[in-house]
Amino acid sequence: MRGNNVLGMIFSSVHEEKIRKLTENRTMGSVPFGGRYCLIDFPLSNMVNSGISKVGVVTKGNYQSLMDHLGSGKAWNLSRKREGLFLLPPFGVESGVANSRIESLSSARSFLLNSKEEYVLLTDSDTICNIDYSDVLANHLKNSADITIVCRTGKLPDSISNPAVYSVGEDGRIQDMLISPRIDGECTYGIGMMLIRRELLMRLIADCVSRNLYSFKRDFLQRNLSGYRVFAYEFEGFVQTICSEQAYFSASMALLQPEVRLQLFKPSRPIYTKVRDDMPARYGLGASVSNSLVADGCVIEGEVKNSILFRGVHIGEGTVAENCVILQDTEIRRDCRLNYVITDKDVVIQNGRSLLGAESYPVSIAKGSLV
Repeated sequence: MRGNNVLGMIFSSVHEEKIRKLTENRTMGSVPFGGRYCLIDFPLSNMVNSGISKVGVVTKGNYQSLMDHLGSGKAWNLSRKREGLFLLPPFGVESGVANSRIESLSSARSFLLNSKEEYVLLTDSDTICNIDYSDVLANHLKNSADITIVCRTGKLPDSISNPAVYSVGEDGRIQDMLISPRIDGECTYGIGMMLIRRELLMRLIADCVSRNLYSFKRDFLQRNLSGYRVFAYEFEGFVQTICSEQAYFSASMALLQPEVRLQLFKPSRPIYTKVRDDMPARYGLGASVSNSLVADGCVIEGEVKNSILFRGVHIGEGTVAENCVILQDTEIRRDCRLNYVITDKDVVIQNGRSLLGAESYPVSIAKGSLV
């Protein structure tokens, strides 16, 4: 059950078409989250905390910001002579299927072939949780499984795009799989994580490519469900999938709940990220802040309620920002009114502006905009 017998692979480009304002200049994995993190920090930290020492990050496009964020992998202790962090850019076959995982895995065949680990852990970069993958591996070995899929039982969230729903037997074995079904009650659905033997993964990927089949859920999983021992591992902690702007906003607002922060940011299993040294946040004489997360480097002279402020944000005098997610180095000048707003990096909102969204439809402002 050694973690270093598992190879980690993270798909950095998922659901980008559903969250276009935030992924126009970056890939999904480098979308900022929680005041100082990026989405990829969560699966990457989960792998490192579980003893996985070799991780490949599968990219598709717009990955310059992801490269800047990951660097050599030093922040995650993955800057090594052997093993460590690998960036896997796109090359090889063209399937015509948007963000095809089969195409991406086929293009990374040499990386898989040259790896020595017995198992491969596949995960998306848009799933926010703090999970111990060593428990997943232990469950996989206990069941003598060919494939273990990490699932959750409950009401199917509206935010999940193209969900996979599973019928699970009493022994934990998956008996059937539905894709994007209409289900009102509770069900068992996947959260974008899977453990499989490396040789089996390569064999199934080669079989799909040879048949010109490029849908991962339909052609890789659903088609092979009856021929292999496929088991479910149920994760019961906090989890949120970011596949729309509304889901991003809801997940950000959930961080304002202490119980959610306790589940995500555990002292024994920290979430690592790229370090940026900055001064502590400064508060003016008329500043008022309540129920908010404020990162270092912020200057607050106005009022902030139920909001998340990333590093270097400036809130001017007389400005009220409520229920907002304000990304890095944004300047909101004097006498502004913001409610249910998401601003990307380096946005400037001029004096006296009023921006009003709704909880189900927050206003999004693109990177570098002057409003």
